[in-house]
Amino acid sequence: MQLVTEHLAHGVEEVRAVERTLDRSRLALAKSEAELAEFKKASGAERSPSLDLAHQRRLLGGGEDAETAATAPEAALAPQPSIKVIAVDDDDFMRELLARVLAGAGMQVTSYGSAEALLGAIDATSATILLLDMNLPDMSGLELQSVLKRRGIDLPIVFISGAAELGMAVTAMRNGAADFIEKPFEGAVLIERVRLAVAHHAGRVNLAGRLFDPLVQTRFDTLTPREREVFDLLVTGLSSKLIARELGGSYRTIEIHRSQIMRKMAARHLPELVRMSIESLEPRRLGAG
Repeated sequence: MQLVTEHLAHGVEEVRAVERTLDRSRLALAKSEAELAEFKKASGAERSPSLDLAHQRRLLGGGEDAETAATAPEAALAPQPSIKVIAVDDDDFMRELLARVLAGAGMQVTSYGSAEALLGAIDATSATILLLDMNLPDMSGLELQSVLKRRGIDLPIVFISGAAELGMAVTAMRNGAADFIEKPFEGAVLIERVRLAVAHHAGRVNLAGRLFDPLVQTRFDTLTPREREVFDLLVTGLSSKLIARELGGSYRTIEIHRSQIMRKMAARHLPELVRMSIESLEPRRLGAG
């Protein structure tokens, strides 16, 4: 009798657990339906620059991004003059998305669908920053960067790249690009990185010759010999899988090394690590040699 009672009690508890799960699912579904309705509404009549930033972030999957906001440098969070962005992407949807997100953050956005259209219309005095797709149909991002440099257009460039284009993006940074953002990205991340690129470029112009950061070298010195090997390949744009193949080791081990490197170097993303290498570590190595 006692055994039957225990089985019945256990069965009742399982039913209650299922009911709780169903309740949570209903709440999640209701929330998703509300967000979908909100997105459709914003895509129609309310697709204006006055749409508040928190609302834009929520619609684009970025949420409030409290962690990013808490760790973002002050330069990205402080009030800044109006930023004028020129965005170049051959994808109509991506151009519209970029314009909506950046306009929602108070930036002025002009979009072009090709490198040729940009080169035929660009006025260096009318923009603060260039946001370029790495893989344009008429010329590559690296080629466009080279043309702009030959024309003497000194604007910070942020490239948008896919995972397969990381090597090209790193090369672009070594050629002077301010940053690159991997697809897919969140709206809050895009806004922060554009603001940081503008602030960083202004610092380079106003503080020429003060690129060396001794703290970067101090942090680099804390890396183990193996982590330094991984670091040297990581800042070339190689994936963890290719690094594992190059150094001989498992993908999981390289991922652990990568995590440790990012933590020790206080880098929030790969472009930041690349910039540390280009501006603070490599010049010292060349000087030592």
